[in-house]
Amino acid sequence: MTRRFVVIDFETTGNSAAKGDRIIQIGAVAVEAGQITERFSTFIQPGVPIPPFIEQLTGINDEMVKDAPLFEEVAPKLLQMLEGAYFVAHNVMFDYSFLQGELDHAGYSRLSMPLIDTVEMSRMLLLGADGYQLGMLADYLGLEHLNPHQADSDAEVTARLLIHLLEKLENLPLATLERLTPFLKKLQSSLESIVGDMIAEKSAFLADEETYDFYRKLALKKRPDFVQSSDDDFTEFKDEEVHDQLQQHMQHYEVRKSQQRMVELVDEALHTNQHLVIEAGTGVGKSLGYLIPGIRHAKEKDRPLVVSTHTVQLQQQLLERDVPLLKRIMPFDFTATLLKGRNHYLCLRKFEHTLMDHHDDNYDMNFTKAQLIVWLTETETGDVEELSMASGGKLFWNTVKSDANSCLNHRCPWFSRCYYHKQRRAAHESDLVITNHALLFTDLKSENQLLPAYKEVVLDEAHHVEEVVSDHFGKETDYFSFVKLLDRLSQTDGDGMMNTFREICDLLEVPKYEHHLANWDTLFSDVKNELDEIFKQIKNICLKKAKSSRSTELTKLTLRYTKQDIEAAAWEPVLEMEARARQFMGDLVKPAKRVLKSFDQYEEHLTVQQKGFLVDLEGILNDLQDEMTDLHHLLSCPLSEEVYWMEAESKGPRHAVTLYAKPVEIDQILADKFFGKKSSVVLTSATMSVKNSFRYLSERLGLLDFGPISAQLPSPFQYEQQAKLMVPTDIPLINEVDQKTFVKKISSSLYEIAKVTKGRMLVLFTSYEMLRETHGAFKSLMDAEEFVLIAQGVDSGSRARLTKNFQRFDNSILFGTNSFWEGIDIPGDDLSCLVIIRLPFTPPDQPVMAAKSEKLKAEGGNPFYDLSLPQAIIRFKQGFGRLVRSSRDKGAVFVFDRRMIETRYGKSFIQSLPKLPVSIKPIDELVSELDDWME
Repeated sequence: MTRRFVVIDFETTGNSAAKGDRIIQIGAVAVEAGQITERFSTFIQPGVPIPPFIEQLTGINDEMVKDAPLFEEVAPKLLQMLEGAYFVAHNVMFDYSFLQGELDHAGYSRLSMPLIDTVEMSRMLLLGADGYQLGMLADYLGLEHLNPHQADSDAEVTARLLIHLLEKLENLPLATLERLTPFLKKLQSSLESIVGDMIAEKSAFLADEETYDFYRKLALKKRPDFVQSSDDDFTEFKDEEVHDQLQQHMQHYEVRKSQQRMVELVDEALHTNQHLVIEAGTGVGKSLGYLIPGIRHAKEKDRPLVVSTHTVQLQQQLLERDVPLLKRIMPFDFTATLLKGRNHYLCLRKFEHTLMDHHDDNYDMNFTKAQLIVWLTETETGDVEELSMASGGKLFWNTVKSDANSCLNHRCPWFSRCYYHKQRRAAHESDLVITNHALLFTDLKSENQLLPAYKEVVLDEAHHVEEVVSDHFGKETDYFSFVKLLDRLSQTDGDGMMNTFREICDLLEVPKYEHHLANWDTLFSDVKNELDEIFKQIKNICLKKAKSSRSTELTKLTLRYTKQDIEAAAWEPVLEMEARARQFMGDLVKPAKRVLKSFDQYEEHLTVQQKGFLVDLEGILNDLQDEMTDLHHLLSCPLSEEVYWMEAESKGPRHAVTLYAKPVEIDQILADKFFGKKSSVVLTSATMSVKNSFRYLSERLGLLDFGPISAQLPSPFQYEQQAKLMVPTDIPLINEVDQKTFVKKISSSLYEIAKVTKGRMLVLFTSYEMLRETHGAFKSLMDAEEFVLIAQGVDSGSRARLTKNFQRFDNSILFGTNSFWEGIDIPGDDLSCLVIIRLPFTPPDQPVMAAKSEKLKAEGGNPFYDLSLPQAIIRFKQGFGRLVRSSRDKGAVFVFDRRMIETRYGKSFIQSLPKLPVSIKPIDELVSELDDWME
């Protein structure tokens, strides 16, 4: 059956038909049998002025529409096109509501027709796209998009996008289409009958068993079997030979002395069983600097090299860019595997189980199931990082991700296809294992070995190690962590796991189970009530303390507490309730686990689904016990070497408070459990030294006693020609004026700089609050659409997505904090100016910082010079490193913090940078100098 689709795009005077906004341009394209068969476009006289921001966005002005037809004049033509067709648009409800509004206005009856939303279809079928705006999808698919935000061009591109999406849908395997069908009826797009016809046509065809693995009514992409490299082909080589090969295989490759020196040092450390600390400036090429000698050593010794990074971005770069390059140039074969924590991987057993449950009408859950069904035909790894999921999808992921507590291992019907176990088996047979700091240090404290046995490891982005180890050896809990688990056990709609558990017990006639679970419902209610009261009381303590010590206008409250505080009268009711909750939890969980244990004798009578369910139930009961143990730890403060604190949102829910504990120092943990047990650990980063010394890092990580080799390798970039540091003398310090005055001054200064640089500016903040206020103030200064402002926390999306949007638009300015100080790479003309609003000191009252400072002071040290300043310098160097990313980059760095030039310690920040020209003048003189320099 041939269907007709009419793709519509309207340009309008605003976003709301209900508020009187009108259509100013129509683009309509008809599609039949995969071909464009008709086009129609026209301007429309809206009868109201076109607002300036719409004119700026679309390029359509009042002059262009003054002689255009009214909507009622073109309505017959449009209705004729739409007769018997599907109404298709990119964000369909926007265009459909405008059409209905205009039809009402012109006296026509409202339409009723099937709809297709190409945003929704793209999110379901184009899982690798960076974003789902029409322009981004056009770039992704290589579709020509001549005039974005003009209806005729947008409709044309949307029509071509629709053709691609329908082809993609049609090419999915029969098993995938059949699995999708139950979830399609809950989507916005009317795809049921389209997919029904595709299924009817496919039923006659043979399945594509070369591409897909068909199992239990699901189609999975076939993954090539892992082939271990041969030890017999290992060939020794000289480094010059590899550099010759690199010149042949890499564009613009230059032999860099720093990189050659790094290869030599890493090789020496690995062969002499020494640890190495090596700072490699931007542009050194440190990944090849450690991979070349590291892979050679792994093959030579026949044991794996582990490379650990902090960011997913760097892991992907190593696997997708560096490893394929080295496979081409090394004179021997080697294998490499990326292994992450198991929560990154889909559990196929759990996912299959959710596909049988059609009770939930939640749109996000149904849409995410549809996404994942399609994703199984494309993914070889089952790694969630490949997906772009909305917040509702992320909640669903928590129910289907792999985890140790609910794994059936070899008893699982999916075991041979399990993404996590396949990746783990491959890692155990690989020469090179790429992982992240989180998994590396989870493995360090885990009883079950997660990584293959290794003696040599490279820690890239090593300046993050202290923070990651501190997190992994700490604890945290909150009310919602308990509620999430409790709700799965006993949901209010009667569909909880304990009801299913009782049904299975009845079915198999498990003796005495009713006796064991007799008080379960009462105990469940008691536990929930006690936990509810515990966290309400803790939040009250936090709010009272905040009132007595500082302004409660702060939205986020942080309160450090000690064993002495816990022993005070205010905490007595909390501790009594915690003791009762712990008792109730034990009485709740232990009988249920006893009944579960008795299922061993019913193994042969259980279905696969029942076995999986029982393992999931046991996992949740174990998780509850673990949460309760953590809560007891956090409320008893048993360790003098830990710091304890709570955080609460002053205006959040009444029990919204989180408790934390972290070790004050991790040096001894690392010295004993890590550095003392490994033959060679290579620590590298672009930012590890302070005042040309590694003493700060070595002390913090427990490396001093090991006497590591150390080296600083300079960047090959010509900073004296490529960069300029500018420090305004007339921007006040934040403690000299109120925040409103400060924000007004920095916003006007940023605006003047942006006019010179034409946007292309990254602005780094140390606080979200100031970022938001500056974003608002800057917006009020500029003309409509003069600059494209992209702000972390204001605009939605991941760091990678915000960065890509920044690169897509001319005249764009990116406001970022925290994660934007490092790990983002914007080479070339996209970034010409970096502004650092304040020197990045950690607040002295931050609990871990305060505890470390107290310890240092007690030992006779200086908390500012020994801790705060070195930390801030390393952070500052990370921020500075965002500007010059290649030998062809050029730009200016502004620092809006006079402490850099007016304090004794300020020169330490300048000394930490590569040698470059520094200008210290009032902001207007600096802007003028920047203008001359840019030209």
